[in-house]
Amino acid sequence: MLFADLLRSTVLLTAAVATVLGAVSVVVANREVDSSALTVAAGWWVAATAIGFWLGRSARAAAAMSRVLAGARTATSLPSQSPGRIAFMRLWPIGAFALIVGGTGSVWPQVAAIGAGYAIVTALAWRGRENAVAAIEERDGVRFYVEPSSALEPLRLIRTPGLYRDRAPTVKPPPPPPAEAG
Repeated sequence: MLFADLLRSTVLLTAAVATVLGAVSVVVANREVDSSALTVAAGWWVAATAIGFWLGRSARAAAAMSRVLAGARTATSLPSQSPGRIAFMRLWPIGAFALIVGGTGSVWPQVAAIGAGYAIVTALAWRGRENAVAAIEERDGVRFYVEPSSALEPLRLIRTPGLYRDRAPTVKPPPPPPAEAG
């Protein structure tokens, strides 16, 4: 699985979790007529959005990816496992977080509201990392793939030659023949 695809999936899944947890907190707070929980939740979500945008600046995203990309081992062949399996192995903690916080939030809406804010911060902070990886891949003409491993282990990447497949080489036309004087 391409590392940029895993980053994109992570951001989309985390944003979806934020949406679901936000909806759970609003529904439960409305059911219990707890307007103070909704007011505090709205304030936390606004603050979480600001924090997420601050943490997701492009310079910070590039710095966050530098160590992971620098540690990639070079290989000429790709891992044999399917991208879906690799994504599941790496992203299951996000689903577990959603289930635990959503279940708890169905009783206490404050828990779901706090979890939604955390997911907002995470999704916005990670939104620029895919572009940082794509820029390095484009610059160096390589592709970074995720090596199959558990989410409980550090992420390991494989660096393969990209062969510049996504862009056509720039070919200069031959110079015109010199004009003869005569």
